[in-house]
Amino acid sequence: MAAYDNLLANVPTDLWIGGKWKKSSDNARFDVIDPATEQKIASVASASVDDAKAALDAAQAAFPAWAAKKPRERGEILRKAYELIMRDAERLAKLITIENGKALSDSRGEVAYAAEFFRWYAEEAVRNLGQNGMAPASGARMFVHHKPAGIAVLVTPWNFPAAMATRKIGPALAAGCPVVLKPASETPLTMLALMPILEEAGVPAGVCNVIPSRRSGPVVDTMLHDPRVRVVSFTGSTEVGRKLLHGAADQVLKTAMELGGNAPFIVFEDADIDAAIDGAMIAKMRNMGEACTAANRFYVHEKVQDEFTKKLTAKMAALKMGNGLDDGVALGPLVNAEGRDKVVELVDDAVSKGAKILTGGKQPEGPGYFYPATVLSNVPNNAKMLNEEIFGPVASLQTFKDEAEVIHRANDTEYGLVAYLYTRDLGRGMRVSEKLDFGMIGLNRGLVSDPAAPFGGTKQSGVGREGGHEGMLEFMETQYIAVSW
Repeated sequence: MAAYDNLLANVPTDLWIGGKWKKSSDNARFDVIDPATEQKIASVASASVDDAKAALDAAQAAFPAWAAKKPRERGEILRKAYELIMRDAERLAKLITIENGKALSDSRGEVAYAAEFFRWYAEEAVRNLGQNGMAPASGARMFVHHKPAGIAVLVTPWNFPAAMATRKIGPALAAGCPVVLKPASETPLTMLALMPILEEAGVPAGVCNVIPSRRSGPVVDTMLHDPRVRVVSFTGSTEVGRKLLHGAADQVLKTAMELGGNAPFIVFEDADIDAAIDGAMIAKMRNMGEACTAANRFYVHEKVQDEFTKKLTAKMAALKMGNGLDDGVALGPLVNAEGRDKVVELVDDAVSKGAKILTGGKQPEGPGYFYPATVLSNVPNNAKMLNEEIFGPVASLQTFKDEAEVIHRANDTEYGLVAYLYTRDLGRGMRVSEKLDFGMIGLNRGLVSDPAAPFGGTKQSGVGREGGHEGMLEFMETQYIAVSW
């Protein structure tokens, strides 16, 4: 516990504006709670509207010099940031576990994933080469290049407090844009801890500003209506995303919205069942199921139903639940009571309508927002969990008979973020993948997220892409210059 206390003692808890730590303008603060103990672990400054304006002032002042830096210079800073994060990986991983709840092994994976965005965009920054050529009809010379769009407002969620921020900061800085980031109030500490690292890496004052706040609505809305802001990037619920899109419309901002999901996980009769189980555990249990990419609806062919169900249940039942810092723990608490209570409600609803609990399904007593790994079979079509994000460690199982049927059922949702399927037949795999209305497909894989790939969905799951080459374009404007000589 001494190491625990020492870790928290060295974490900044004020606003990071213009390269300096600042109290909120009205000295407001809010508590951060350890979801494993329900105890206060820190008090963090709560930014006001005036603080948001100050952060925009700092970003605007820093913008010209940062945009004018050579791409290689920006890239080298991002590369250094990657190296420093990996140097401090264990400290950051423990901090994520303390404020988010996830198992330490999961947090370590997140830190490595988060750092990789800086390494990827360190390399991508120098590939903004544009193009030139002659217009076929007019004969004019066409020069096309990509310019930094301007100040970017970044709003990040609590489920991946490091990675969801670096996935936005990396491409923004690579493109030459300064940022103002508002982290989730449940998990502000990880991002505040990252700021000294970015400063050490060489990020100039004002280029990256962090303003935690319990007054998210007015703070974010103020920034979205400031004419200096040109980009808003948000990861979170579809409900909140819709509101931000409305706000962004007034200034016609560039928007990148990574919203909710309702991922199907399809297991065909010819699937490698052991591989499918391994993939299911990743797709379902990464961050305790608190992920927009989490497998929500399992469709298992009736010929392999018994084998898959038995093996998945055994794997889920074997997961050790407890404080994420303890040895051997694979399942930490959910982030807060609201999230835990929603899982309880969804499971109870399914059971009341005929679903069968194969393991888990009962909230444990004692402190902490814990819920056990749960498998439900015979989940009826009218169960709420088939139409809502579970955001918890619950696998809902149904069966299917043929390909056309399962494609229809998988697509029967307003969401379109990611789908997973397992089959040994590559032809079937590609055919089904193309018919699934989702932005990403895991074909014989339970993990699709990669800094080198464009992350994003269709329908109510968002607009734009993060990661890959596409991710940097979200923070740039394309300019065409027609020249005659």
